[in-house]
Amino acid sequence: MSDLKAIDKQYVANTYARFPVEIVSGQGSLVYDEAGKEYIDLGSGIGVTAFGIADPVWRAAVTEQLGKVQHMSNLYYTEPCAKLAQMLCQRTGMKKVFFSNSGAEANECAIKAARKYAAEKKGPEHYTILTLENSFHGRTLTTLAATGQEHYHELFQPLTPGFVSVPAGDLEALKAAALKHKAAGVLIECVQGEGGVNTLEKDYVQAVAAFCAAEDILLLVDEVQTGNGRSGALYAYMRYGITPDVVSTAKGLGGGLPLGATLLGEKAEFVLGAGDHGSTFGGNPVCCAGALSILERLDEDFLAQVRRKGELVRQALEGAEGVEAVTGLGLMIGVKPAKKSAGDVVRALIGRGVLCLTAKDKIRLLPALNIPEELLLKAAALIKEELA
Repeated sequence: MSDLKAIDKQYVANTYARFPVEIVSGQGSLVYDEAGKEYIDLGSGIGVTAFGIADPVWRAAVTEQLGKVQHMSNLYYTEPCAKLAQMLCQRTGMKKVFFSNSGAEANECAIKAARKYAAEKKGPEHYTILTLENSFHGRTLTTLAATGQEHYHELFQPLTPGFVSVPAGDLEALKAAALKHKAAGVLIECVQGEGGVNTLEKDYVQAVAAFCAAEDILLLVDEVQTGNGRSGALYAYMRYGITPDVVSTAKGLGGGLPLGATLLGEKAEFVLGAGDHGSTFGGNPVCCAGALSILERLDEDFLAQVRRKGELVRQALEGAEGVEAVTGLGLMIGVKPAKKSAGDVVRALIGRGVLCLTAKDKIRLLPALNIPEELLLKAAALIKEELA
């Protein structure tokens, strides 16, 4: 491990505060370091490995496609790309899909679609995208500008103009900003992941959707982290009873391979024409084959199990000694410690054989959606002990 750390330090850009753990193998929700120590994985690569490590169904789909063709440009048709777009549209009611490589890129496409729609319908001065404070939408200059957290902005000025953030939950502030700044779109996360696993109120989200519809402002929902079963619904907005105009997603969609998708609803269906947008790797057949193997298993019976497992974690931790609050939806859970910092708890849990994440002042749990119940409860018990 010491040699690996030295190589990493010398050659990898110093952008990550890594934990002192080298993961070399795994199966499902168990992973192992170079010394053979076992860990329960409650991070799933920040919500990416939806069915765990080396999932056999996903692996078979990916391997089969690798033996056919690993990549073709978007100048040609490939079956996995077309079939995945069809499945996404049929499952959501959306009309078209643009494929990219990441959540940030999926959000870039959503922003471009909103701006082009507004420019054509209302005029070029209608370009502002409203977002919420404590949101997180990506690391590109434009998606950083969309992110409603000032500390991400400080080192990278000037950011892309045309973004205004308002307090989450304050409907009047959003309405006023939308009219003042001639908004093209409103971009929200139903659960703000990086912002602290903050769950938006249903009434607020429905009121935002109604306002956007009345003013012909596109409602963009960022489902990069909340999507693909994570919330206990296929997409979190479905738990809010709304229909967005555009949905962006990534992370768990590819099951471990880089894949982003921007789903365009009826208003935005034909906004982007030939040459308006593109991606060399978007719709890669291997990534799409893996995604098909994920999505086809996310049926209602499975999603009900995700919701039930989320409730089991809540029941284990809510009101426990050392727990100030539990937030989130489904298997996207935030736990606020009452006595210790979230970072200290996560580091201590590594020693106990549990891998977690942080989100601001909370411990963030994003286990594989199919994590066995007994493993999840074992990990919850260890978290509970550490918090106490």
